[in-house]
Amino acid sequence: MRVLLASVLALGTVVPGPGTASAQAATGPAAWGQCAADVLATLPASVTPEERARLSCAVQEVPVDHSRPRGEKTGIAMMKRPANDPSRKIGSIFLNPGGPGGSGLLRGAVAKNYFQPEVLDRFDVIGFDPRGVARSAPLRCFRTQEESDAVNSGWSALPITEEEIGATIRSAKAYTDYCRINAGPLLNFMSTEAVARDLDVLREAVGDEQLNFVGFSYGTLIGSTYANIFPHRSRAIVIDGNVDPQLRLTNGAEYDRQRAQGFEIALDAMLRRCDSAGAEKCAFAGDARKKFEDMKKALAGGPATLPNGTKVTLADVVSRVAGDLYSVPRFATLVAWLQSVHVALNPGPATFGAASTVDLPAPLNNGGGRLDVDPLPETPYTADDSYFAVNCSDKPFARTNRFWEQTADRWERQSPTFGRYQAASDLLACPTWPARNPDRWIGPWNRHTKNPIVVVGNYYDPATQYLFSQRMAKQLGNARLISVDSFGHCILGRSAATDAAVARYLVDLVAPADGSVFQPNVQPFA
Repeated sequence: MRVLLASVLALGTVVPGPGTASAQAATGPAAWGQCAADVLATLPASVTPEERARLSCAVQEVPVDHSRPRGEKTGIAMMKRPANDPSRKIGSIFLNPGGPGGSGLLRGAVAKNYFQPEVLDRFDVIGFDPRGVARSAPLRCFRTQEESDAVNSGWSALPITEEEIGATIRSAKAYTDYCRINAGPLLNFMSTEAVARDLDVLREAVGDEQLNFVGFSYGTLIGSTYANIFPHRSRAIVIDGNVDPQLRLTNGAEYDRQRAQGFEIALDAMLRRCDSAGAEKCAFAGDARKKFEDMKKALAGGPATLPNGTKVTLADVVSRVAGDLYSVPRFATLVAWLQSVHVALNPGPATFGAASTVDLPAPLNNGGGRLDVDPLPETPYTADDSYFAVNCSDKPFARTNRFWEQTADRWERQSPTFGRYQAASDLLACPTWPARNPDRWIGPWNRHTKNPIVVVGNYYDPATQYLFSQRMAKQLGNARLISVDSFGHCILGRSAATDAAVARYLVDLVAPADGSVFQPNVQPFA
């Protein structure tokens, strides 16, 4: 069968169920076929022509509502990288990159970035887009890009003034109103529990008796949820960059408040590491913490102007630092950019020379020239809104934004750089999210699996602080925590010792010793 994934959106939309007594709820085998050219074109250059030729794709139907298995269906898009040695194949490994809302379709194709050769020899590796994401019936709150732009233009990433706060709260309410009107039948069935039940259908469709799963970031919640709903169907589960499942599913605001603290821990550690490395290796060195705090105070009074004319606001700095803390390779350009902002705020002979030696990141390429073209009326909206659809289904919040400003102020006092920034997301959208009483798993989390779940945590992970991985390991019924003395969000593929331990577990079911500590391949400013 030839699978034309160019048309997956049509296949993946919600369709009526048979509605007859003869309808079969049993899962049929996945119908693998050739991937569409437009999908293959999105693969990175690191995937060789030979590797591309071996890939196959499928769309698997799953129930929209798993409590009504013969009701409406939706399609899950999958891509498979086959085992190098099919005669010794153990089974399949499913991957999820996190988000929520991250497209995982291509992840199997780049599995060599995460797994050692012995894993690739023995397993098919399957990437998939979860329900409502990308090519799996994308949940969309807008009909056109113009609608999206009009609603989101008032949403500030760091609302501080009364005007910014008011506009952002109004934008959040308008956004959720559009979701109520346009999102469709999936709106009430976007929880992690639904994704975990989809995953069990995918497992059956590929012919595996038990699940092998590797999840990153939010994907750790998918893996831990699956293990607790289907403990006897779980063979090997690795979860990297962990959430705190119990807190996330019972108190959304407190979970997000503690997420802000994780970013603060990572930033403080990076600034201290920068000073230890010195200016030769870290451009922002020299009492980096004081420089950073002085920068924030100065930018609170107005933007800085870089030599190329770019205006830099406080929101720009907070947003960029939050994003770049995810990836150690981005640290070098981040600190160079911070130094350039520092110099712009503190001009003088001593800093003028320093500015000329700072390597600034390359400017954006204007979207390949597209940003100079005015959008046509009724431009199709091609993004999806699965991030809030999942988070607002899973995470309980108060049903009002009346006290948002007081909460943001309190979080900012506790986490001075990222508290308000973190508050300007789920805490804004979820109180008015239109899905009422969505299906969601809230526990238990301690169901015993035959094989330990391997929980991996970085000491200085910004997005899912190390404490969350410790809690995950304690909450699960059978788990081994391994730690990495590393910065950045998640670690597989960036720590040879960790990768070796995970490979031995996936292939031979020999779990690493609880409490093992590994090193990354590269430390920042080394």
